[in-house]
Amino acid sequence: MKGIETQQQTVFRMEEVSKTYQMGEVKVRALKSINLELEEGELIVLLGPSGSGKSTLLNILGGLDVPTEGRVWFKGRNLTKASDADLTRFRRECVGFVFQFYNLIPSLTARENVALVTEIAVHPMRPREALGLVGLDERLDHFPAQLSGGEQQRVAIARAIAKRPQVLLCDEPTGALDFQTGKRVLEAIELVNKELGTTTAIITHNAGIAAMADKVITMRSGEITDIQRNLVKVKPSQLEW
Repeated sequence: MKGIETQQQTVFRMEEVSKTYQMGEVKVRALKSINLELEEGELIVLLGPSGSGKSTLLNILGGLDVPTEGRVWFKGRNLTKASDADLTRFRRECVGFVFQFYNLIPSLTARENVALVTEIAVHPMRPREALGLVGLDERLDHFPAQLSGGEQQRVAIARAIAKRPQVLLCDEPTGALDFQTGKRVLEAIELVNKELGTTTAIITHNAGIAAMADKVITMRSGEITDIQRNLVKVKPSQLEW
């Protein structure tokens, strides 16, 4: 029974995953023999300089890219054997993405931007509910140009979580924001992680953000150099960077 319980708690498992890109006549190895497990409900921070392989790893977890070698498992399902149609379905039903740039449609309100996702989801939240979860109850009918950068990023988070994803993948979500605004965005991500139980991974080059994570994964030159668990987590409002 213990073995079954452990398998149920493991959301992602990567086994000897490598990724090589062909750049003209040059081969670039972005990931080198990665072994990693992410557990249900964890908040993970991936640290490392530009070019360390963080985004490539996240893209493979999210089904946006496939490894050159190795295997990726999602809740016991081998993603590396999935067809393009299966990966599309996986991304649509199971994964929410948040990027550094918000990618909101300027001509749509916050509510309408979120509604785009709820229209294709299986069991979506109402847009008002998703926006309320990130603290934008009073900004539902504002257009992106009427919102601050931090508010636009929170709309992007609401859009990502409105389909109730099992996984939330965030690539430099505070990279374009100032210190205080970044904290508010991280507070929204932490709240989603707690309220929805969504396994959450945040890419950053900012070591100060690591203090809010359950698990901190450090990368360099395509390899994982360290994995640490935080026994005591810090609230986003208390972060220093």
